[in-house]
Amino acid sequence: MQAKSEEQFDIYDGDRNWLGVAPRSEVHAKGLWHQTFQCWIVNRSTGTPQLYLQLRAPNKDLFPSLLDISCAGHLEAGESVEAGVRELEEELGLTARFEDLIPCGMFAEEDVISPTLIDREFCHVFLYEVSKDTEEFVLQAEEVSGLFAVDLQAFARLVQGELTEIPGTGIRSADDGEYREAGMTVTREKLVPHPQAYYELLFGEMTRQGWLVGGYSAGSGVG
Repeated sequence: MQAKSEEQFDIYDGDRNWLGVAPRSEVHAKGLWHQTFQCWIVNRSTGTPQLYLQLRAPNKDLFPSLLDISCAGHLEAGESVEAGVRELEEELGLTARFEDLIPCGMFAEEDVISPTLIDREFCHVFLYEVSKDTEEFVLQAEEVSGLFAVDLQAFARLVQGELTEIPGTGIRSADDGEYREAGMTVTREKLVPHPQAYYELLFGEMTRQGWLVGGYSAGSGVG
């Protein structure tokens, strides 16, 4: 069987000027700026807005087995931001139109995990609303170990440091590879770290949409 070719990413300088194309391994080893698509999914059909958190697979090179954005992925070389909607189909089995996403904006984020693993991303951040329970999603096993719903308002308070833990309910991969109902106590330590300014961007748009009450004030949050 032919080995899968390595992903190729467009790379940029810190001012978003295009520099060329490089393979994923080089991008992360050298800390080259590249683009990602990020989509936070909310379900308001139950009356209280629920935010979906993805449990990253244990074999991920970046932040394995931590909870993060509902759906996210790299934009490959030559891809537009609009092409990022394919991630929703690949990771969660959702067919979405780009025009139905709510843009939050672009955020430049830098994570230095080790001297040879540096992630510098221009994150294109979106919101998407669904009327689905966690068990209705079709998860990509090699990327996603689980999906958990949390109360959106409580999640904002957790990130701000007002709460130390919140409950999450959803599905998680079992030893046999099947997804089964599961619960999780969500703490800040179980979340992929994002800087406060990232959450200000995210929660600011959620507040404008009327999904979140009170917005977000920078405190002792994650990141």
